[in-house]
Amino acid sequence: MPKITFMGAGSTVFARNVLGDCMCTPSLCESEIALYDIDAERLEESYIILSAINKNTNGGKATLKTYCGVENRKEALRGADFVVNAIQVGFYDPCTIIDFEVPKKYGLRQTIADTMGIGGIMRALRTIPVLEDFARDMEAVCPNAWFLNYTNPMSMLTGYMLRYTGVKTLGLCHSVQTCSKTLMDAIGMSDRLEGRRELIAGINHMGWLLELYDADGTDLLPEVRKRAAAVVENPPENQYDLVRYEYIRRLGYYCTESSEHNAEYSNFFIKSKYPELIDRYKIPLDEYPRRCIHQIERWNEERSHYTSENLQHTRSAEYASYIMEAMETDVPFKIGGNVLNRGLIDNLPKEACVEVACLVNRSGVQPCIQGPLPVQLAAMNMTEINVHLLTIEAAVTQKKEHIYQAVMLDPHASGELSIDDIVKMCDELIERHGSWLPTYH
Repeated sequence: MPKITFMGAGSTVFARNVLGDCMCTPSLCESEIALYDIDAERLEESYIILSAINKNTNGGKATLKTYCGVENRKEALRGADFVVNAIQVGFYDPCTIIDFEVPKKYGLRQTIADTMGIGGIMRALRTIPVLEDFARDMEAVCPNAWFLNYTNPMSMLTGYMLRYTGVKTLGLCHSVQTCSKTLMDAIGMSDRLEGRRELIAGINHMGWLLELYDADGTDLLPEVRKRAAAVVENPPENQYDLVRYEYIRRLGYYCTESSEHNAEYSNFFIKSKYPELIDRYKIPLDEYPRRCIHQIERWNEERSHYTSENLQHTRSAEYASYIMEAMETDVPFKIGGNVLNRGLIDNLPKEACVEVACLVNRSGVQPCIQGPLPVQLAAMNMTEINVHLLTIEAAVTQKKEHIYQAVMLDPHASGELSIDDIVKMCDELIERHGSWLPTYH
């Protein structure tokens, strides 16, 4: 049985889902599970939860051990077959608060700020040095392990690992497997879901539903476009996801990630000159801080439930356990994965981290060749890829100029701020982050 190391195991609910899934999987249920975090209290809570699941759902077959602190990290990784990454460097307080407060001072409003824009850039800059340390430890004590990355910004972090380390890395997101169902449920086409065939490709949080056929082989995209346009033109009062429906209307295709994310990825929707767009598209400004506060409050209220000795688990739709199972059993499994663009999407650069269909088995991960994207979709992806590549360059070289350039090319930041204000904002963010960042010059 394999050894599974979970980095950031204090992410209690997520660790429960991924590792609980493993305990529900015959080929993984006797795994050695190493739980690693730098927060001793949260780590202990996760251990209690997972021990209960192991006892109640798995008959105690798995072996669980905790490792707390940087000094124990290498031992947690030693001999691992799979390393699941779910860390948040800098936490909500102070770093996420800084990511929102400082840009707001300059008139730059955000929704989630974990993937793109100035918030995504800063999150990448403080996370990449930690992943570099992970990689060096893995190269020393588990050189053949697979690194399954769930941490955002997905494309920047996965791209860095694949380009600058020797670690076998696969980026995973929740958006792909729920994409078409979310769309079809919302526009009254749920009856066409069963047996559907779909094709999704692009980049993380901006992948595109390129093909959608029902069980009879009928192309559903024309009807999807018609219904989406009708929603945008006359939205019901409680309508959600209007940004994505506008994408369908203007670009012809549905995007994998939600409107609250995509609203801040472009220069179309959050514009100080057009404040009415916020209400028109129902854009939730400052959404991520609200979620963080709510999550903390909810956890404090529900801690006793989650740590109950009677806790059970049912396998979820998260990809991680299915990937491990496919590699252990050699029974292929298809996923949407984040990998380097090595001949996969013709009209995106080879250095880009792209999200495409992948087959997984004992041989590893085999990405599927997509060919070119429709030109307008490739153009949209490039506005993000430019930022990804420059942010990685900044992290590798530790040059401030590349941070400035990344933000200058971010569609939302450049659509709102002057170059001078971009530089001032970046400098203030670097200063406020202090020791959470390496020294930039």
